Amino acid sequence: MDIHKRYINWWKKKLNLSDYSIMWISFIKGLILGLLIYHFIF
Repeated sequence: MDIHKRYINWWKKKLNLSDYSIMWISFIKGLILGLLIYHFIF
């Protein structure tokens, strides 16, 4: 878990992102992935 947190913080610093923007990026990524899975299965 600590490795994951360090990795996220490294990307946040590198790309100058806030926690809120990271949450939106994760949400949109999950939405796109879910839609792709839905498209190819159904």
